[in-house]
Amino acid sequence: MTRAEDFRKLLAGKDIVVMPGCFSPLSAKLAERLGFKAAYISGAALTAMRGLPDIELLTMTEMAELSGAIALGTSMPCIADADTGYGGVLSIQRTVREYERRGLAGLHLEDQLSPKRCGHLSGKRLCSPEEMVQRVVAAVDAKQQKDFLVIARTDARAVEGFDAAVERAKLYLKAGADAIFPEAMESKEEFGEFARKVKAPLLANMTEFGKSPLLSAAELQALGYRMVIFPVTALRVALKAVEETYRELREKGTQAALLPRMKTRQELYDIIGYASYEKKDAEIARRGDGHG
Repeated sequence: MTRAEDFRKLLAGKDIVVMPGCFSPLSAKLAERLGFKAAYISGAALTAMRGLPDIELLTMTEMAELSGAIALGTSMPCIADADTGYGGVLSIQRTVREYERRGLAGLHLEDQLSPKRCGHLSGKRLCSPEEMVQRVVAAVDAKQQKDFLVIARTDARAVEGFDAAVERAKLYLKAGADAIFPEAMESKEEFGEFARKVKAPLLANMTEFGKSPLLSAAELQALGYRMVIFPVTALRVALKAVEETYRELREKGTQAALLPRMKTRQELYDIIGYASYEKKDAEIARRGDGHG
């Protein structure tokens, strides 16, 4: 089965699909070892990893390559951020094909104007509903795999209000979107009301320090959501740990006190499958010796 087929199977299951934000192949490997069945690749996280703000500074090629490397590092299906699609409708079609080619299971497009802004900040500008419908139509038309997921994100709640977000979502579904991502809902009640009014697979964004309350996966499932992402959670925690590590090194000149908080050498090797590479190397050497 393709990664897209794997994800569709998860989406059709009884439980909400919980997707941690993975910002590197190594983080994806770790998430898979801990039992997650799918992963999310955040544009905000990948942009931050380059030391840049989330204002669509990475190109489509960079996003596709970085996301593809993460997808290649795990057997889990991955859904990736595609911002506004990186251009007009023909550019959006290329975006879909590049994401598919690199092994992603799906992507989401948003109805902001480029350059976009983080969905939980002020100052967002929306394209017209008609333009977003064209983006969705272009993306769906470009799919080479029928199961590749095209998720339409609407940022209308913070700009035009809740009712406008609902109406836009319905238009995007009619245009062929496979699922809807309502960004920046402002209460548990709004999440529930949106699910009652928009009958589609819905994705909830549980990013920290934003406009939305932090609801559990179980709560969101009860409200009618089929997917939940935690886009920058792991990166934020990791960055805090890195800061504390650098402070310890700067102040004390040794990492000795940090050893209990580290993955050991063997634990790291286990995550990256070091032993399997050694085994393959030895096997090829044996086969080569037999033909010398």
